[in-house]
Amino acid sequence: MALPSSPVAHSIVRKEVPLPNKDSQDTRRSDLELGEGDTSSTAELLPTDRGAAAWKVLLGAFVFEAILWGLPLSYGVFQDYYSNIEPFRGNKSLPVVGTLGTSLMFLGGPILTPIVKRFQRYQRHLIFAGWLICVISLVAASFATTTTQLILTQGALYGFGVLIFYYPILSMLNEWFVQKRGLAYGVMNCATGFSGTVFPFALEKLLQKYGYAITLRGMALFIAALIGPLVLVFKGRAPLTKEKPTLMPDLSFFKKPRFYLYAASNLFHGMGFYFPLLFLPSYATAVGLSVENGAMLLAIVSLAQAAGQLSFGYLSDDRLHLHLLTFMSPFVSAVACFTFWGFSHTLAPLIVFSLIYGFFAAGYVVLWARMGMQINEDPKEALTSWTFLAFEKGVGNVLTGPISAALISQSVTVSSYGIARYKNIVLFAGACMLLSSLVVAFWHLNPRRTWSRLSEKS
Repeated sequence: MALPSSPVAHSIVRKEVPLPNKDSQDTRRSDLELGEGDTSSTAELLPTDRGAAAWKVLLGAFVFEAILWGLPLSYGVFQDYYSNIEPFRGNKSLPVVGTLGTSLMFLGGPILTPIVKRFQRYQRHLIFAGWLICVISLVAASFATTTTQLILTQGALYGFGVLIFYYPILSMLNEWFVQKRGLAYGVMNCATGFSGTVFPFALEKLLQKYGYAITLRGMALFIAALIGPLVLVFKGRAPLTKEKPTLMPDLSFFKKPRFYLYAASNLFHGMGFYFPLLFLPSYATAVGLSVENGAMLLAIVSLAQAAGQLSFGYLSDDRLHLHLLTFMSPFVSAVACFTFWGFSHTLAPLIVFSLIYGFFAAGYVVLWARMGMQINEDPKEALTSWTFLAFEKGVGNVLTGPISAALISQSVTVSSYGIARYKNIVLFAGACMLLSSLVVAFWHLNPRRTWSRLSEKS
C-alpha cells in the first residue's frame, strides 16, 4: 500500500528543554505541531527527530504497518486461493475484498482526522479499538461461506479497523518527526515491504495445508498476541490541553494550485497501483508457473517496495526536488507495466517487473508527507491535506475491483500480449501510471498558462 502533520490546540503553556542551536531551532519549529502527550498543561517538550521516545513511536508504527497493513496488501494470495475453491470459485467480485481492505483507510481520513484532532486524549484508545476490530474481522471472515460475507468481513470490517488505528499513529508520528519526516514515513511505510517478503509464502503454505478458515483464525491469534502490547508505546510529544480544537479543519490548501497538481497525479496513481499486486499471482499461474512462484513475485515486489520507500523518503527530505520524485515514480512504473509485464510469458521478466514496479510505484506514497508540508502554511494542518490526498487515492483503489471485473477476459493465450486475459489490465494500469507522471511534466512545461485562473505561482 503505502505522511502528515499533527493537530492541536492553540493555547498550550510550554517549557522547552534547552538545546544546542540547531536542535533548539528544530524544536521551536516542531512546537507548532502538537497532539497527545502528558496530562498536565505544562510539560517539557522533548526534541524532535531523535531520542528514545521518538524512536519508540516509530518502532510501534513500523510493526503496526508491517502486520496489520501488510496483511491486506498480500490479499493477492488469498484471491488466487479463493478463486480456485468452492464456494468462491470464479467469482468476479473477489477483488473487491482486497480493494475494500486497503481503501477504507484512505477514504475515511477526512472524517477521522478532525475526530483525532478534537479528542487528543483518546488517540491511544482509538489505536486499541482499531487493533481489536482487525482481530474480530479475521475471525468473522473465517466463517464466511459466500463472497459477500468475505467482502463485509475481510474487506470492509478489516479496512475499518485499519482506518481507526492509522490516523492517531500518523498524528503522533508527525509530532515527533519534522526535519526527518520523509525518512520517518519511509521507515514506517517500508515495513509492509519487509512483511510482504514473508506473508505471501507463509499464507500460501497455510492456505494449502489448513484452508482459509484455520489460516484466518491463526492470523487473528497472531495479531492479538503480537500487536496488543505495542499499543502502550504510543505517546504523543505535546501536553494535552483543556481547550478543544474545532472539528472544522483548515481547508485553505484547496485554493493552492499545487494541491490540484498533487491531487491529479495521485488520483491516476491510485487507480493503477493495485492491479499488479492483485493479479501477479494469478498471472503467474496462468502462464504455467507454480503457486509458489506467484507468491515469490509478491515477495519480490514487497522487498523492492521496502528499498524504494526508504530511498524515496530519504531523498524527499530536501535532497531531490519533490516534483522530480513525483514524476519519476509513476513514469518508470508505467514503462515497466507496458514492457516487462505485458510481454512476460516466463518467470524471468516477471521478476524484473516485480523489482522495478515495487521500487518505483510503492515509493510514491511516502511523498505525501512532503506534499502536505508544501501546500500548508500552518504545519499542524498538513495531516488534513494528506488525508484528502489519501481519500482520492482510496477512490481510485475502490474502483479497482469493478474496473478489473470489466477488463479481465476469460481466454488465455500465452503467446499474446498480457496472455490475452490480462491485456486490458496491463494497459489500464500502465496508462494510469503514465497519466500520473504526465500531470507533473505538464505543470513544468507550461505552469503559468495552465494555472493562471488560480492566480498563484508554481
